[in-house]
Amino acid sequence: MKAVVSRSCAIHDAHDTRPSVACIIPVYNHEQRIEEVIRETLELGLPIFVIDDGSTDRTPDIIGNIEGISVIRHPLNLGKGAALLTGFAAAVEHNCNWAVTIDGDGQHRPEDAETLLQAAGDGRRVIVVGRRMGMTGKNVPWTSRFGRGFSNFWVWTSGGPLIKDSQSGFRLYPLPESLYLGVTSRRYQFEVEVLVRAKLQGIDTIEAPVQVVYQDRRERVSHFRPWLDFKRNSAIFSKLIFERIFGIF
Repeated sequence: MKAVVSRSCAIHDAHDTRPSVACIIPVYNHEQRIEEVIRETLELGLPIFVIDDGSTDRTPDIIGNIEGISVIRHPLNLGKGAALLTGFAAAVEHNCNWAVTIDGDGQHRPEDAETLLQAAGDGRRVIVVGRRMGMTGKNVPWTSRFGRGFSNFWVWTSGGPLIKDSQSGFRLYPLPESLYLGVTSRRYQFEVEVLVRAKLQGIDTIEAPVQVVYQDRRERVSHFRPWLDFKRNSAIFSKLIFERIFGIF
């Protein structure tokens, strides 16, 4: 399905050999927090691609009125993984070789992007995952704590890296490599499958500590559906383990 593109942003000169970093913000019905997230991200001074994955609330109007960003819209909801891939492709098209991904729900502090960049500062082509600190706070839902431990174990069992926060969406991805890892998932499962596929292709994953903000349950915006997403996670892990056992990666 063709995406709709609007607005533009300043990009590094194509002849500039320094690392060029873009910020990618996938969003789906995040009208409560998205403007705040974008405003804080703008302070980084980096190109920003906001991928509206078929929002049906006020999100399109809100992001359409913010200057200095590129907006790409999926007419229908295709999933977070699909939104990230759209963002990666747009960043590559504009000569960016790194992408920082920031969720649109206000859980991340965009200022911590510098921590991710510093972690990869030695020139290695790695994925840097923002390991969320403070995941024991009173506003942190049990599904997030349980899901993180469940995911960490099965990512490792599937042949991926052994890390402490495989579900964090605050990441630094190398481009264009991340477009060509053969990831099949297009929803939340993209973020665990990509870690396994990357390792199998020689791209390491490292972690860097970042802040996390969990609003009160009444204010929190989340599209995570515990049982459905657990089923989807189980399906992708089963597929990855099957491929690992039978050597068909």
